[in-house]
Amino acid sequence: MQFGELIQRRTLAGILLLLLPVCAPAQANPPVFDDAVLKATTARERDDVPQAIELYSQAVQLKPDWPDGWWFLGSLRYEAEAYAAGQDALTHYITLVPDAGPAWALRGLCEFETGEYSQSLTDIQRGLSLGAGKQPGPEKILRYHEALLLTRLGEFERALQEYAPLAGGKVPNQELLVGIGLAGLRTPLLPKELRADKQDLYMAAGNAAFLFMSGDETAAQREFQNLFQRFPTAANAHYLYGSLLFPSDADEAITEFRRELEIAPSNAAAQLMVAWDSLLRSDFPTALVYAQKALAEEPSLPLARLVLGRALVETGDVKGGTELLEKEQQLEPDNLEIHFALAKAYSKSGRKDDARRERLLCFQIEKNATTQEERR
Repeated sequence: MQFGELIQRRTLAGILLLLLPVCAPAQANPPVFDDAVLKATTARERDDVPQAIELYSQAVQLKPDWPDGWWFLGSLRYEAEAYAAGQDALTHYITLVPDAGPAWALRGLCEFETGEYSQSLTDIQRGLSLGAGKQPGPEKILRYHEALLLTRLGEFERALQEYAPLAGGKVPNQELLVGIGLAGLRTPLLPKELRADKQDLYMAAGNAAFLFMSGDETAAQREFQNLFQRFPTAANAHYLYGSLLFPSDADEAITEFRRELEIAPSNAAAQLMVAWDSLLRSDFPTALVYAQKALAEEPSLPLARLVLGRALVETGDVKGGTELLEKEQQLEPDNLEIHFALAKAYSKSGRKDDARRERLLCFQIEKNATTQEERR
């Protein structure tokens, strides 16, 4: 379970059990079913997992619509590392109790172990949205796996956002540092998939980022300098440091992004950040050049079309920039930055009604975001 070993499988399943909705008690069951349930419960309480699995299997065959049986069968199989079978049992439980967040989450952990990474991420996130993270222990495990999966699927910025709350406090273990390093250096692998000769690089990068996210920026700066000295040609190392610095020190961040481009001139993420910073500084020609480079290198890079669209509008190609922004808006209808950019583009082209509509949408999106934040 790697970082999740902070809580043993059995403890995790037990805590998640407390978060499950209460199911109605069974009514007028046949004696043979009641006997199977009693024996299964006894075996589970004395930690005889193989016997409990066998008996719960018998019980759900006798009564397939008994939710508790499927839950215990799924969680016990998870404890026994029989992940595919656990996934199957939890699917039966979810069919009977669709809003059970802990069951979605535990099925996601089973899928993580069987290599179904995209579905695992979907299920873990569904579980969290349904309350599986109400207890600190399970939440850390689920957030950690979510970050691993986001990295594995190439969503590196989102992965780092999930790692941030895990930083600080206790001394991190190697798996966590490597995981952060993989996200930070934009490498779509799990820690267990990383070659042994690459461990030092990713652990060093993860440690530097961990210190920064923990709030010790002085120590982080020292560790990043050590990282650059030890691995002077490592791709994305300067980009990682720049992305962490950007919210609080844009000038130093841009220095790091430009250093990254000296090492890797085709780094689309670094090109995009230089373009974004140039937009913020109203240096629109520079923004246009770097945005075009970024989109050419990596057409699917998030925000690249937004930045290029804004740069085109600001440098005089209002029609081309507007068309690009409209396409991006179709893909991300709730993105505030896109609606803001469209409002400005429509205003420049004299489309006053469209500009007004986009400004109203900006207001509504901000209002919805505030409401959601207040509910948390």
